[in-house]
Amino acid sequence: MKTNPGRFFEDYTLGEVIRHAVPRTVGQGERALYHALYPARGAVYSSDEFARSVGLRASPLDDLVAFHTVFGKTVPDISLNAVANLGYAEGRWLRPVWPGDTLRSESEVIGLKETSSGATGVVWVRTRGLNQHGDVVLEYVRWVMVRKRRREVVVPVSVPDLAPVVSVGALVVPEGLDFSRYDFGLAGEPHRWGDYAVGEVIDHVDAVTVEEAEHMLATRLWQNTSKVHFDVSQREDGRRLIYGGHVISLARALSFNGLANAQMIVALNGGAHANPCFAGDTVRAWSEVLDRAETGVPSVGALRLRLVATKGAAGALRGAEGKYLPEVLLDLDYWALVPV
Repeated sequence: MKTNPGRFFEDYTLGEVIRHAVPRTVGQGERALYHALYPARGAVYSSDEFARSVGLRASPLDDLVAFHTVFGKTVPDISLNAVANLGYAEGRWLRPVWPGDTLRSESEVIGLKETSSGATGVVWVRTRGLNQHGDVVLEYVRWVMVRKRRREVVVPVSVPDLAPVVSVGALVVPEGLDFSRYDFGLAGEPHRWGDYAVGEVIDHVDAVTVEEAEHMLATRLWQNTSKVHFDVSQREDGRRLIYGGHVISLARALSFNGLANAQMIVALNGGAHANPCFAGDTVRAWSEVLDRAETGVPSVGALRLRLVATKGAAGALRGAEGKYLPEVLLDLDYWALVPV
C-alpha cells in the first residue's frame, strides 16, 4: 500500500521519535496571509522599523505562524485520524523565526491511554520545531484523541506528569530585545506591564464570525490535513469542524484591544479546546491576568494571561458543576512579553 491512511491509536509506541515530512521555508507570504486571515496588529510583527527600535534585527514572523507551521507538519503522523485535539502544556518559544527560515518538526510519544469507550485513545506527544541550522525554535506538548483500528488491541497505559505552568526562569527573551525606547503611540495603546493587576478581566469587545472559506484557506496554508477539518463526511452532522489553532489565532488577534503591548508569546502553560467551533460561529474573546513576573531584561516584563474564546459573555467560563460552559471554545494559558 503506497498511500498513507494515517496512524491509529495502537500504532504508537511509548518513547518513539517521529520525524515529520516535509520541511517548509516560510517568508513574507505567510506573514501576509496570516494578517489577512486574522485581525493581527502586533507592532513587533507588523513593522521592521518598530522591531529594530526594540532591538531586533527586523520583524520576525508572528509567534503563531511558527506554531501553526510546526503543528501542521505533525498532522499526518499524529492527528490524521483524530477525533479531537484536547490540550497543550509546557510550550516555549526559544528563538524567533525569520522570513526565509526553513522549519521542520519532530515528535516524541510521551503518553498513551485508551478511553473508556474502547474505540479511541489519547496520545501525548512532545513536539519540537527546528530551523535550518538544527536550532529548536519552538517546543510544546499536546494530547489528542485518536481512533483505534481494532477495539481488542490493548495498549499499556502511561500518562505523563506535566508541569502546570512554565517557570519564569525558563522563559526565553529574544536576544537583543529591549523595550526601553518602546513607542506606545505607534504600538496602539499606552498600557505598560505595571498597569495590569492580577485577577483583572479584560473584555476585548470585538468579535469575528468564522467563515468556512477562511478556515479552509488556513488549514491548507498550515498544511493541516486532519480529516475532521478537510472532509465534512467525517462528521455525522455534516458540519465543518474548525481547526483549534484557527480559534487560537482569532482570539489572540482580538485580544489586541486591551493587550496591544503583549507583544510576544514566549510560553504556553496549558490549553483546552473546551467545545467545538463550527463555520458560522461568532467568536469573542476575553482575558484574565493570572500573574506578573520580571525577566532578566529590565525593560521587559512578562504577563501570564488566560485567553478565552467564547460565543458568550466575557468572564463566564465554567458552570456550577465545574465544567466549561457550552459557549466556551478555548481556554488558553500563556506568558507574553510586555514593556515595563
